[in-house]
Amino acid sequence: MTFVTLTRRSEGADFATLSREVRRAGLLDRRRLYYLARIMGNLAVFAAGWVAFVAIGDSWWQLLMAVFFAVMFTQLAFIGHDAGHKQIFRSRRGNDTVGYLHGGLVGLSYDWWVGKHTRHHANPNHEDDDPDLDIPALAFTRDQGRSKRGFLRWMAKHQAALFFPLLLLEGLNLHWSSIKHVWHRDENRGGRSRGLEAGLLIAHLAAYLTAVFTVLSPLTGLVFIAVHQGLWGVYMGCSFAPNHKGMPTLPPAHQLDYLRRQVLTSRNVSGGRWVDFLLGGLNYQIEHHLFPTMPRPNLRRAQVLVQDFCDRNRIDYAQCGLLRSYQYVLRHLRDVGAPLRHETEARTT
Repeated sequence: MTFVTLTRRSEGADFATLSREVRRAGLLDRRRLYYLARIMGNLAVFAAGWVAFVAIGDSWWQLLMAVFFAVMFTQLAFIGHDAGHKQIFRSRRGNDTVGYLHGGLVGLSYDWWVGKHTRHHANPNHEDDDPDLDIPALAFTRDQGRSKRGFLRWMAKHQAALFFPLLLLEGLNLHWSSIKHVWHRDENRGGRSRGLEAGLLIAHLAAYLTAVFTVLSPLTGLVFIAVHQGLWGVYMGCSFAPNHKGMPTLPPAHQLDYLRRQVLTSRNVSGGRWVDFLLGGLNYQIEHHLFPTMPRPNLRRAQVLVQDFCDRNRIDYAQCGLLRSYQYVLRHLRDVGAPLRHETEARTT
């Protein structure tokens, strides 16, 4: 496991300089027409997909529609992600309206997502405070691996091989986490609108199951749901995993300033505009973490500016291709599980 070397910096000075350059370039300006076109386009294609679903009827060709809806659910979730970061409008109300709508369309709690993701952004790859490192089925540090017991310890040993199969369950995990959040949320402790989210989740589930089992036979419907939810989970997981997994983790006592904390724990994924579309702009993870409110279409321009700034200030800037990023993720998971595998081998010899 690689840890960031602890150093004292003039906190905020470098980031203030970079921030001025970004603002002068207009990269924090809102892109409302872009988002209007993106949202309306997504909704039109999504609606057309359901029309095609009904037209095809009870057929195994619907498995192709399951793949289509896995892609569309992820694209809609990307818009909800951007709304949660206030990238679309300057007002909280406008962004939340878009966020709740898109959360309802895919069956996610927008409020849960924003809370969890905000904690991640504040503490990326922090061993204790990043919720994205707190996944029972996986270990991202060797200390986490050693703390596992029973079946979870066995999973940690073989987590590199299990990683992509586990993503097949990520869609169901997102739904279940959303339900738990709404069910247990205490509005007196800062919850936004429990009734609204409960209504959206119920409406989503009712509409989804009604559509599936009205058009499809029980067997075809169950297979459709399994394929759709499984591939949605894989797509979501593959969109977020390359961003930080395998990058340095931060111990509790680290003293890195904001700029280095965000840059050194993040990884960009190169590949052109098709990767921009495929990953919803999350491939510019460094720029996104430095400037979370920056609209998605501005991240490409910001990448050149930020990388140049990091080069001038000798700050490591990680970027690689899409397939290479998954290799790094799997290598990291394999390395974390190695001591547990060696421990088992030692006991059997």
